[in-house]
Amino acid sequence: MKVKLVILMVFALAFLTACSNIPPELYCESNSDCTAASCCHPTSAMNKESAPDCSGILCTAVCQPGTLDCGQGEIRCVENRCTAIIGQ
Repeated sequence: MKVKLVILMVFALAFLTACSNIPPELYCESNSDCTAASCCHPTSAMNKESAPDCSGILCTAVCQPGTLDCGQGEIRCVENRCTAIIGQ
């Protein structure tokens, strides 16, 4: 009985994992898992583990429209996907 239960659990886990079409660099479980996907004028988000190293990068101080610049948007984990929500 235990062997059947273990086998069923393994197949269920494999099925759930296979059904996930979220790329690893976008996967999140909470908002704190996510950050901007680019160093300057970001328009998208990704998980922190995959984020670019922005040390030593200088960006303009321009509040570029349609980006996360100057509080125009926020980064959220939506349905286990890092997402940039940019205001109008």
